[in-house]
Amino acid sequence: MPKMTSASTRHFGKVFDQIATEYDRYRPGYPDTLIDYACEIAGLKDGDTVLELGCGSGQLTRSLVARGLHVTALEPGRQLIALAEKNAKESGLVDFVNAKFEDAVLLKGSYKAVFCASAFHWIDPDVSWQKVAELLTPGGTLALMQYFGLREERTSNDVDLLLSALKKVAPEIAAGWPHYYELDEIIEGVKLRQDNISDVWAWLGNYDLTRSYVSELYGAVEIAAVPNVNEKTADELIALFRTISMYSRLSDQQRNDLENEYKEIYKKLGRPIRSSTVTILITAKRRDIH
Repeated sequence: MPKMTSASTRHFGKVFDQIATEYDRYRPGYPDTLIDYACEIAGLKDGDTVLELGCGSGQLTRSLVARGLHVTALEPGRQLIALAEKNAKESGLVDFVNAKFEDAVLLKGSYKAVFCASAFHWIDPDVSWQKVAELLTPGGTLALMQYFGLREERTSNDVDLLLSALKKVAPEIAAGWPHYYELDEIIEGVKLRQDNISDVWAWLGNYDLTRSYVSELYGAVEIAAVPNVNEKTADELIALFRTISMYSRLSDQQRNDLENEYKEIYKKLGRPIRSSTVTILITAKRRDIH
């Protein structure tokens, strides 16, 4: 199975800025329980300074600000960062930086935590892991958060229908689609890879991110997870689907065909289409770097 977001596909991350308004409207936020847990692990208190990578339109940014944290938020997309600034106005706690992480000039050893939600795989892994470690204070925490598909009995039939539709319309994309694990499998899989956070994140999303030296930069990985069952009409599912990078890789005909497939599934079921997701928080602390 091909790895997603390799060097040849990383440019697809640029699509989000082209659909900034839709992204802001349809992409969900992140569970408060996970954000609170990340702050607890990092030992954060009111007024601490943290870095957020790929803030998008500010879903996670707003939650960090609500906890009294001073946030430096990076986002390469001009339209997305404009929305993030608008959404965080009057807080006075965010410094927005319109730049790619690879190019941003930031003060080393100055952040107690670095957060990234659903964006770390768009950064060059030959830069990301090392640069984050250099920016963290000694013992500082890297916190990665993202939604993943979850395999469970109560939604498996609907998910199989959706995946079959994708295989029918776009088999080349379906071939690289991440595997849906059961929650116990996810926890066990992370445990087996806990010595290297890059291996954990690569495995979870089928990303081309593993670097062996990362185990020397960060300590053991911890995981927290919040599962959820989603129910959506065909139109709601299509609206969310249009904010996913995969959509930009489809031809106009494939987009039309896949949307029609979703409508047929919705009609056949006679109820909202159900799918299970799990929001996963992965954390690891920076080792002493000599």
